[in-house]
Amino acid sequence: MTLSIRILTAKEARAATADLCEILSDCINGGASLGFMLPYAPEDAKAYWQGIADEVEKGGIILAAAEVDGRIVGTVQVGLASKPNQPHRGDLMKLLVHRSARGLGLSRKLMEAVEAEAASRGRTLLVLDTATGSDAESIYPRFGWERVGVIPDYALWPQGGFCDTTLFYKRIG
Repeated sequence: MTLSIRILTAKEARAATADLCEILSDCINGGASLGFMLPYAPEDAKAYWQGIADEVEKGGIILAAAEVDGRIVGTVQVGLASKPNQPHRGDLMKLLVHRSARGLGLSRKLMEAVEAEAASRGRTLLVLDTATGSDAESIYPRFGWERVGVIPDYALWPQGGFCDTTLFYKRIG
């Protein structure tokens, strides 16, 4: 088994749309609160990933991908803050690993790669939010992230019902 992590260009992101759509759909259908509601098929994610590729092309998003034997099975993004008073900050978004590829350490490898890339682009602070009580919430402290607090009723679970969110930050670089 060959594992690799790489930062995608916009062209590479567009070429990987089918894999990225499958990952997002799999995670949502697995119960992850990612901003989308059920039912959610891979084709439903196409416009989302096209928008991400456009932002990668503009320099507004860093997109990392995890591959197993040449197939993309995980991804994470950092949105680079564009406001004049926030040139040092980025927003970590959508750490996703297909359920078939979990347990291989891909989340940690993706986080290390995207944090290093963000630091190389002058970012020193990253922030994120994640569903309170989710599997995802428990991994961020293991990666050195600091928990800030919880916002109640922040979003909805994909199947409906309110979802609290936990905020985290990490100093990098």
